[in-house]
Amino acid sequence: MSAERFQLDIVTPEGVVVSTEVDEVVVPGPEGEFGVLQGHAPFLVLLDVGEVRYPTDQGVERLAVAHGFAEVTPESVTILAERCERPDEIDAERARAALARAEVRLVGDTTEIDHARAEAAYRRAQNRIRMAAEE
Repeated sequence: MSAERFQLDIVTPEGVVVSTEVDEVVVPGPEGEFGVLQGHAPFLVLLDVGEVRYPTDQGVERLAVAHGFAEVTPESVTILAERCERPDEIDAERARAALARAEVRLVGDTTEIDHARAEAAYRRAQNRIRMAAEE
């Protein structure tokens, strides 16, 4: 590993999605996106719905992620995500259908639904649609 690079690992319940060396990574946290460079102070943070980005020799790699944790150390970033998809893996029609279902739940009779779960589904669908459109 070079002096400026560090290890990035992204893992979901299905397995390892990314295991590579990077110069920097941007991660969605509960207070907004945060960037990490080699040597960063250690911390553990909740992962929010959003986009993980890091530069590669071919351009910027972008991944849609949802919920989990990110552990930052001076030598590595490990992301444990509930979900992680590359933009070309996203089924935009399915995401639009999920968004429509979530919208109906959020504006309908909210006494029968789990509002937090419906809101999370809405945010995930929005993120997936945005990522697929930018692909």
